[in-house]
Amino acid sequence: MTQGIPTRSNETPVAPAASEELLPEAFRQMAEHAPIAISITDLKANILYANRAFSSITGYSREEVIGKNESLLSNGTTPRLVYQALWSRLAQKKPWSGVLVNRRKDGSLYLAELTVAPVFDECGQTHYYLGMHRDSSDLHELEQRVSNQRLMIEAVVSAAPAAMVVLDREQRIELSNPSFARLARELTSDGSGESLVALLRENLAMPFSALEEHGRAFSGKEIPFDLGGHAPRWLSCHGMAIHIEDERAQVFFSPGEERYLLLTINDISELRQKQQDSRLNALKALMAEEELLDGMRETFNGAIHRLQGPVNLISAALRMLERRLGAQAENDPVVAAMREASTAGLEALDSLGGAMPVRLAEAKMPVNLNQLIREVVTLCTDSLLAQGIVVDWQPALRLPWVMGAESRLRSMIKQLLMNAIEAIDHSQVSRRELFISTRVENQQVVRMEITDSGPGIAAELVLKVFEPFFSTKPPHSAGHGMGLAMVQEIVSEHAGTVHIDTSYQQGCRVVVELPFTAS
Repeated sequence: MTQGIPTRSNETPVAPAASEELLPEAFRQMAEHAPIAISITDLKANILYANRAFSSITGYSREEVIGKNESLLSNGTTPRLVYQALWSRLAQKKPWSGVLVNRRKDGSLYLAELTVAPVFDECGQTHYYLGMHRDSSDLHELEQRVSNQRLMIEAVVSAAPAAMVVLDREQRIELSNPSFARLARELTSDGSGESLVALLRENLAMPFSALEEHGRAFSGKEIPFDLGGHAPRWLSCHGMAIHIEDERAQVFFSPGEERYLLLTINDISELRQKQQDSRLNALKALMAEEELLDGMRETFNGAIHRLQGPVNLISAALRMLERRLGAQAENDPVVAAMREASTAGLEALDSLGGAMPVRLAEAKMPVNLNQLIREVVTLCTDSLLAQGIVVDWQPALRLPWVMGAESRLRSMIKQLLMNAIEAIDHSQVSRRELFISTRVENQQVVRMEITDSGPGIAAELVLKVFEPFFSTKPPHSAGHGMGLAMVQEIVSEHAGTVHIDTSYQQGCRVVVELPFTAS
């Protein structure tokens, strides 16, 4: 049995003597019918023998090459250094392997993958050279084509604006392009691709799990990243499974598959920003209508507030006079006039209350407080620039959602912002700054702070400022606004709290805390 090749069970072993007699003929037949071109030359490379494959590959018959030099096949394009290396190895009695550009009889060129070895006599002297070569043109062309395609694909992937990453079963990064690395630096704290993969997996929990476990592709899954301060980033993610055959030799006859995950991430922030600009324009119109409605409600509330006092005084005086006069009160003209005045006042209050514009109930939904602050600051840009106010905004990188009425919360933020702008404007201070921050407090509430560099609020007034029609400007009873009272009303609707931070002495700091919805 020859190593690696089993013999047939019915073959009769050949006796050693007969085997030795057959060896020369067997070797001649093996060389003659070998699928590789074989030639034997003298020490000057003159051809002494060529087999059938040699004639098939070169196009020369055996009679045409016997006695001719191997240079017959040379095309002249093979570098001289290659031949020098060949002869140098043979001079050292060592074989040489390499590739030459050869020419066939018909003039066509081919790549010859050649091995030349010296043939020694019993004394170790070189008598002949044995040459074996095969036409590797097709293989070279295929390898070069694969290499070129790989280079083109790598160039396209590297230049693609979309971020791409390939993950193995263990979520390790196998391949990624420069866009993915750039996105990782922009969205993660340590700038690593592994952190970005973890962040994507966290935000794409369900589709990512379906892709990982079942190879189920997904497309167009959008996720926002609120980086704070500036416009948020919006990513559109696509995922698919790539099945690759196992490359190990031991599974050649029973190939298996390896599953890799390809994620493609497109940055659609610019598109979303344009949509956001259109939305802001619509918000301006909507908030203008809401402000008009709030102004009308404030006017009616002011009228009711001012009329309520005299009506209450008339009613109190009427009750006192009726108790004093007793039965005579029924015929007293003053009592009758006061009754008419009280009735007219109450009817006027009812009419004003009935005519007050009604605010439609708004459904509560998950709201990003950072997004609302960004919108309000953008809408108030003209007022901030007109007053020369510098805004320092330090929002939380990722803020939990607050379940609430979006327009009401936006109105609350605008009231606080406009109050701060007005306080700075009337204080005539040189430092005109507005500080806004958000963060998670005690893993329970979202805390928003709006701090201005105005004159601040006296400690004895921090509770009164939330009363309707109260003003911090003397006389305090001369107020005509509902700003902070409206803020407290909206915050209470959302089960939150609002207060003035009395420990802050360089201006006024309003703190709003709202419970958030766990995502």
